[in-house]
Amino acid sequence: MRTQVGIIGAGPAGLLLSHLLHLRGIDSVVLELRGREQIESTIRAGVLEQGTMDALAEAGVGDRMKTEGALHHGFELAFEGKRRRIDLTGLTGKSITVYAQHEVLKDLVAARVAADGKIFFNVSNTSIHGIESDTPSIRFTHEDEEHELYCDYVIGCDGSQGVSRASIPAALRRDYERVFPFGWFGILVEAPPTSDELIYARHDRGFALVSTRSQTVQRMYFQCDPKDRVENWTDDRIWAELHARVDSLEGHEVVEGRIFQKNIVGMRSFVSTTMQHGRLFLAGDAAHIVPPTGAKGLNLAVWDVRVLTAALVAFYEESRTDLLDAYSETALRRIWRAGQFSYWMTRMMHRLDDASPFEQRLQIAELEHVTTSRAAATAMAENYVGAVAV
Repeated sequence: MRTQVGIIGAGPAGLLLSHLLHLRGIDSVVLELRGREQIESTIRAGVLEQGTMDALAEAGVGDRMKTEGALHHGFELAFEGKRRRIDLTGLTGKSITVYAQHEVLKDLVAARVAADGKIFFNVSNTSIHGIESDTPSIRFTHEDEEHELYCDYVIGCDGSQGVSRASIPAALRRDYERVFPFGWFGILVEAPPTSDELIYARHDRGFALVSTRSQTVQRMYFQCDPKDRVENWTDDRIWAELHARVDSLEGHEVVEGRIFQKNIVGMRSFVSTTMQHGRLFLAGDAAHIVPPTGAKGLNLAVWDVRVLTAALVAFYEESRTDLLDAYSETALRRIWRAGQFSYWMTRMMHRLDDASPFEQRLQIAELEHVTTSRAAATAMAENYVGAVAV
């Protein structure tokens, strides 16, 4: 089997890269461990930056995002019993769209299928070979048959547990990681929106986030012990915690409803350098993970793909390799910038067990600053919508 670009992973990065290459006449094959139904039904939140919205629209897969996604021009910061709004559009001229990641995946899969794109679902025993040669290959098993896919380049979009990153020799990689001592307890709720925009809440009991999924379904999170168990939280206990952390002195309250999903997720920051070796390139979670506080995960994956697409187009259309050679350096500039912003927001909004009372008051002072200083609010807004130059 032969193609130009072999892509491991049918997440947002792998599928968008495959489709963007297709639009420029470059052939690719996508290999995915999971089944189509599984990737399209795994519910994950999605806050799309302006650049991500533009990329999906330009790729011709943005119609449902525009009609079904919720366009937001700001968000609220809740602390000390009050709420203050960050006016994203007024400060930056840009906005965000809340559109779940699995909906993005549905749109991308449909686009690839409509274009007769080659996607192999439910593959196993995937391994990468010859990345230091001009003819790398990917071996895999599909429907009980062994295959070998020969290509010009291999792109690893297979997440933090995939085979791609491990295929770069450990001596050439350096991994940076920060594991946070807290997690998020997430719920999906049948209820009308609590607010027209996202609410990020800082409370002495811990962080909380209220997000609108639709006019009838809401996504909410609150800080918890990552070792806690879902079974320990009754619905009544969950609502008591959210009311304590989010309700304001002005009378704003969390709207309750039927909880139909509960889960606990850990929090960490991770960056692996380098993101390339020989004919292998990494994109998305295969190379970096950020805590969801700054809403950067999906957006960073799309940024990687945009950089890679430009580099591969330059190679196939102009026989240039300079952009491919500079891929890791180019991508990492934005990754570290987004990582810093996500870390800053996480430290400012969460209850930190190792923080002294003095440091806890500094969190409040910082929130006062970003919500009363136009310069500070602008810096926050630029980072949030992805408008920061790198």
